[in-house]
Amino acid sequence: MNTKRKGNRNEHKSIKLLERRGYACTRAAASLGVFDIVAIGATDILLVQCKSNEWPRAAEMESIKLFPAPTICRKLVHRWRDRRPEPDVKEVE
Repeated sequence: MNTKRKGNRNEHKSIKLLERRGYACTRAAASLGVFDIVAIGATDILLVQCKSNEWPRAAEMESIKLFPAPTICRKLVHRWRDRRPEPDVKEVE
């Protein structure tokens, strides 16, 4: 499976997971922005970056950390490892 297709699949898995938890999600497909998914809940907003197998490298983590967002927003990284049903989740402060 090519990496673009794998990333697409993992983004959709993250969306399904978040929607089950009550979030309304929008995928920022091919935006080349910092985040792949914006998820809006009743009390907060999640900005999610999805990765396959590895955490973002230092420069990308720095971009996530420095991204200006209101205090109601939480910045998350979902790392999907092969053959795992749930992602590893890291909150970036």
